[in-house]
Parts: sequence; C-alpha cells; structure tokens
Amino acid sequence: MAISDPIGDLITRIRNGQLRGKTKITSPNSRLRTALLDVLQTEGYIRGYAEVEFKDGIKELEIELKYHEGRPVIRELKRVSTPGRRVYASVKELKPHRQGLGVSIVSTPQGVMTDSTAREKNVGGEVLCQVF
Repeated sequence: MAISDPIGDLITRIRNGQLRGKTKITSPNSRLRTALLDVLQTEGYIRGYAEVEFKDGIKELEIELKYHEGRPVIRELKRVSTPGRRVYASVKELKPHRQGLGVSIVSTPQGVMTDSTAREKNVGGEVLCQVF
C-alpha cells in the first residue's frame, strides 16, 4: 500500500518508538527520509541509521533512537507542512524554533537542512517539521 505522507509516517514511527522505549525502529527507505534522518543525526537527535535489505532488493531504514538518562532526546516532533496544506517560508520568515533551542527542518532547492543553515545560505523552502 502506498503511503501518502512519507514524512508524517516517519515522524509517527519515531514518536511511537520513543513512547514504547525502543532502541531501534524501522521505516521504508526513500531519499527524502534519508535526507531528514541525516539532519536529525547531525543535530544529535538520533544515534544513527542504516539501510538494511528487507527482501529481494527492497531496502528499509533501521533507525537508532537516542535517550539521555532514560528519557528520549526528542521531546517534541511536529509535522508542519502536510500534503493537504503546504507551508513555505522565505529566508526572512524563517525564525528560530523555541528561541533557538529547537530546530525547524526545511526542504530547499539546495537540499534538506535546518533553519539556521538555510538562513546562512540565504535560501527558503518548505518547512517539513519542527524538533525540540
């Protein structure tokens, strides 16, 4: 069955895995999910991820969740732009999330990056999600 919102699916899998206290979760593989996980890993919200072959040529992403003193590192993970309501922001509209403590992940013409990196590179784009 095709998933209509792959980013929303990934976010829900991460949230559910953390609520259950899991160390690893799996998700179907795609370039957009991989780019989003790269940003989460760079910012220190997840330990890492790996592509694992599931069946004949079908790959899955195995994501290692990160905990600090028994509590999840990701306190809040919220989808901003949905398939029914896209949210775009110019460079001037990209404000720090939670006074700079959180991160907004933006899909730009130069790739998927954090809001601070997008401001440095002077590009705007679609705000995918917010992490705190």
